[in-house]
Amino acid sequence: MAKMTIQDKLALLSDAAKYDASCASSGTSKRGSRDGTGLGSTTGSGICHAYAPDGRCISLLKILMTNYCVYDCAYCVNRASSNVLRARFTVDEVVWLTTEFYRRNYIEGLFLSSGIIKSSDYTMEEMVRIAEKLRAGGFRGYVHLKTIPEASPELIERAGLVADRLSINVELPTDASVRSLAPEKDPVGIRKAMGKVRLTKEDYAERSFTGRRRAKFAPAGQSTQMIVGADAADDATILGNASRLYGAYGLKRVYYSAFSPIPDSSAVLPLIDPPLMREHRLYQADWLLRFYDFELGEIVTRDAGGMLDLDVDPKLAWALANRDRFPVDVNRAEKAMLLRVPGFGTKIVDRILKARRQGALGLEDIRRMGGRVKAARAFVTAKGHHPSGALDAADLRARFVKPKQMELF
Repeated sequence: MAKMTIQDKLALLSDAAKYDASCASSGTSKRGSRDGTGLGSTTGSGICHAYAPDGRCISLLKILMTNYCVYDCAYCVNRASSNVLRARFTVDEVVWLTTEFYRRNYIEGLFLSSGIIKSSDYTMEEMVRIAEKLRAGGFRGYVHLKTIPEASPELIERAGLVADRLSINVELPTDASVRSLAPEKDPVGIRKAMGKVRLTKEDYAERSFTGRRRAKFAPAGQSTQMIVGADAADDATILGNASRLYGAYGLKRVYYSAFSPIPDSSAVLPLIDPPLMREHRLYQADWLLRFYDFELGEIVTRDAGGMLDLDVDPKLAWALANRDRFPVDVNRAEKAMLLRVPGFGTKIVDRILKARRQGALGLEDIRRMGGRVKAARAFVTAKGHHPSGALDAADLRARFVKPKQMELF
């Protein structure tokens, strides 16, 4: 076979990285290069993101260092037994690509993952060398390293000192699924590595007797990703596991990646992919758990088979099931109840609380603040508005469900 060019490798290894959803960059520290000694900049509010036609986030220069892998995870297109074309970047090639794309303003950072070659330590050291070489060259853009949990703690510590974010994939929602579909991976070892990252970050954040910190360690924190739909885990199990991960390891994000059928896949995997709407509903539910004070048992119940409603968003589904809690008076209700009104986000609620000190608010006032009045109308009272019998209407749910096109076959 002819030797691959760097363009060939880029085409292959960027396509191979598309299954990794965890590439958001929010939360990193602000850096600049106006002093002329560095290259590029990044801001605390994060970088811009791009989205593939199927809705996946593919921001940054998002590549694998290699798609060779000694592991044989059933759900992975790059598994050892897969018959895909293989390629591998050198350290210098990734550094050159990142730097040149950055200079041309194509990207604002690097997301680097990899298959496992030779050993976990060997692979992790190559990835760390890439990030260290970029930083040594003055690169101040965002760097996200996908960390290999079996790598030595010393290598993970070096990674955290040059990367903005580290992430370690838990792979699947349950330990039993990991052992079944990825028998070479140890779910306990994965969580142990996540705990080590958290402890190391806390250690570096402590101030010495002079008031100074040792150094910045993964300032954008750590995240993880789990595949949805490759096993039989329901949404309650997935969200319950995510809640435990947030609490135990201080994660910034848990990413949900809908399983994509792969060529020559194992017979134990489903033949069709789960609806992308399921992935979307999981993100919405995750948001409600973290920022709206919902309990898991409120969002997804065993009565519904442990699954989220795909037709309406989780907050609207809760409101429809708890109509006795409404209508909510936007001019008197406490913040906790306003946050439960469909169509009201956290920013809108803050604006309502601030604005109503000046006088009673009507629906048009809330619309101008950015509230989704169409979704909220049946659930609130406001100046000049009362939902009357709308809450008891038998077709209230149907008003929010978009009609589906019938399939021909």
